[in-house]
Amino acid sequence: MDVTPAKAGVTPERQERHRKLVHGVICTVAGGICWGFSGTCAKFLMETYAVDPVWLVCVRELGSFPLFLIAAFLTNREGLVGAVSSREGRVEILKTAVFAILLSQVGYLESIDWTNSATATVLQSLNLLLVLGYVCVRKHRRPRKREMLGIALALAGTYLIATGGNPGQLQLPIEGIGWSAVMVLAAALLAIVPAKALARWGSFVVNGYAMLVSGVILAAFTRPWDSMPALDMVGWAWVAAIIVVGTFGAYALFLQGVKEVGALKANLLGISEPVTATILSVLWMGASFSPLELVGFVLVFVMVYLTV
Repeated sequence: MDVTPAKAGVTPERQERHRKLVHGVICTVAGGICWGFSGTCAKFLMETYAVDPVWLVCVRELGSFPLFLIAAFLTNREGLVGAVSSREGRVEILKTAVFAILLSQVGYLESIDWTNSATATVLQSLNLLLVLGYVCVRKHRRPRKREMLGIALALAGTYLIATGGNPGQLQLPIEGIGWSAVMVLAAALLAIVPAKALARWGSFVVNGYAMLVSGVILAAFTRPWDSMPALDMVGWAWVAAIIVVGTFGAYALFLQGVKEVGALKANLLGISEPVTATILSVLWMGASFSPLELVGFVLVFVMVYLTV
């Protein structure tokens, strides 16, 4: 009688699901690492070359939109045409460009400029609380117990990050707190505003057009060609890294991970972004954090787990 070992009895379907799960986990974590790397690169350019945050946002958007649209052309030509062929589509793209992409990009890099990439990236996670509030209002429900605990931990963590545990002083400049608030609001809008467009036309299409519109708007108001920073070859190489790795690569990898492991696991694995930013801020930029600030970081990380 032929007896097949237990391990050999794994079905091809189960093997394929396992392969997709592993691949999705790798993509999601890699996407978060790319975002964390991007934030620290931006801080390096701001400190070393006096690069203006808004200039950098404009350049990264105008530099990355062709990559998104090329990817859309190769994978979703129907969506590429459909998104701009109707008035509804053009309105959705404009809303995403202004209220999600532009506001979140500027808020994020201004927050990094006034604080550091680790602090800004950790605080950005607080957008989950605003998204939670939106979901509760829309579904006419109260926050669950674990969500209430997450809110309490988020408030405690934010307090420790902002004050270092001393209520009489701020560890962060008031400008950093203000831009962090803008960043958190914008990150919440980024999760809400483009949802309809993303479901209909896909992420490459929506991100490509939204980056283009946002970049053109910023260029019209800031005229980046009139305020070029004094970048050498190394500086331009870091700008290119932010465009290719920290923008296009991060979105492409993370969204592929969401597709394969689901939004819940992707949000948990996306914690690789603030972890990467924290490590790079210390090792590369020489940032230092008090023990209570690090406790604040951990509390925000736990909030992410409790609220997704």
